Parts: sequence; C-alpha cells; structure tokens
Amino acid sequence: MERYRAARDSLIRSRATHLHQLTDKLREPRVHAVISKLLAGSTEVVSDLPSDDIEYVEDMGLIRRLPLAEISNRIYREIIPRELTYSTQYMLTQQQAWYLTPQRRIDMPKLLTAFQQFFRENSQSWIERFDYKEAGPQLLLQAFLQRIINGGGRINREYGLGRKRTDLFIEWPVDEEKGYYGEIQRIVLELKILYKSLEATVTEGLEQTVGYADQCGATEAHLIIFDRRPEITWDDKIWQREQHWQGSTLGVWGM
Repeated sequence: MERYRAARDSLIRSRATHLHQLTDKLREPRVHAVISKLLAGSTEVVSDLPSDDIEYVEDMGLIRRLPLAEISNRIYREIIPRELTYSTQYMLTQQQAWYLTPQRRIDMPKLLTAFQQFFRENSQSWIERFDYKEAGPQLLLQAFLQRIINGGGRINREYGLGRKRTDLFIEWPVDEEKGYYGEIQRIVLELKILYKSLEATVTEGLEQTVGYADQCGATEAHLIIFDRRPEITWDDKIWQREQHWQGSTLGVWGM
C-alpha cells in the first residue's frame, strides 16, 4: 500500500502533461459549474445542475455520479485543488520550520492560528484571484497547508456534492529517516461553510469530524467553520475553542 501511495504522490508532484492540462479543462464553463460545487461541498443535489454539464464532465472522466457525485479517482481528487492553487502556494511567505516542534511534529494549533490572521488580512484579495471563488476559503486553506506540508508529508482530500464539508487528512512522518515506515502524526481537519446557525453547524461538524478521525486513525482533529456573511465583523468571525465530543477533544475554529 505504501508503495502505491508513494507512486501516486510522485505522479502528482511530477505534474505530468495530461494532469497539467486539467487546468485548461477546469476553466471551461460547463466543467466549472460542476467541479466548483464539488469542491465547495455544496448542499445542492445532482438534479439541481444542468444534466448536459454533468454528462459532459462525467464523459471526460472527471467525476462519477454513483453512489455519490464526486471526483472520479483519488489522483484527480488531489491534483485538482493543487492545480487551482498552484501559483498561490508558491506566493505564500510561509516556511515549514515555523510550525514544527523540537520533536519534529506539526504544531497544528500554531499553524491554524497563523492561518486565521492570514485569512483575516488577505482572504478577500486572494480569493478574488481564484477562478473557483465558490470554494475560495477551502482552496486558500489547502494552499496554505500544502505550502507547509509539501515535501515532508501528504494531504488526503475528501469532498463531494451534498456532503456539506471538505475533509482533509494529514499524514506527517515524524522520523525523516524512516519516513512513512516510522511514526506517523495523523491529523484530521474538517472544513465547513456556515449555512445555518453556528451551534447547529458546530454540532453537525463535531459528529462528522470525530467519525472521520476514527475512520483515519487520527489522534488529532480540528473543525474549521468559515463564516462568509458580509455583515459579520472579523472580530466575531475569528475565534477558537476546545470542544469535547463522544470522549474526544477537538479544536473548533471560526474564520
């Protein structure tokens, strides 16, 4: 399994020609209409989208509709967010060393606190640069994480139409020499857009996050809620707290 993952990661990093050409396809209006909602974890169902657009994107091999509308395979699931934020990653003035403990573990609270401030100061201008503005907050956080994790660990992504969330699973080898055959720090991040009340969103998100962390065998989990309401001040959007749920302790972050 690890050999398969290493080969997959090598292919993704290589930005092979046919994968790189995905960027051009992603700019097509019909592709954008479908993929943007998948990346954003839209609450819409497939029937709410033009059937011609869905069939077109499915015929291209980018999505599958059953049992859930989602990106068709794991390589595309990884490469699409990376391609959409490729230039963003390398324009971010962030360094991996800033967020590592002396034991070479990722200090995720420190990283997310830094991202909160970055998001407060820069989200409007950065998201405006994206073709996929609907998924702007999720994509910007993934670019930030990729800048830090890249070259040392891996980020696995799960998203799909109607899921109402984006799940990120970070695997970080603590021992550089042993790599993925040694101790692995496993962290789950769940990203949600605030559509209903905050407490309802937190309650739903906690259950989903704990379930995903259990599925992945993660020992650390964080729920991140993006509040896109223009009338809410940044002082009210930016917050952090610990929450206990079903015997687990999670970080909950507002942005």
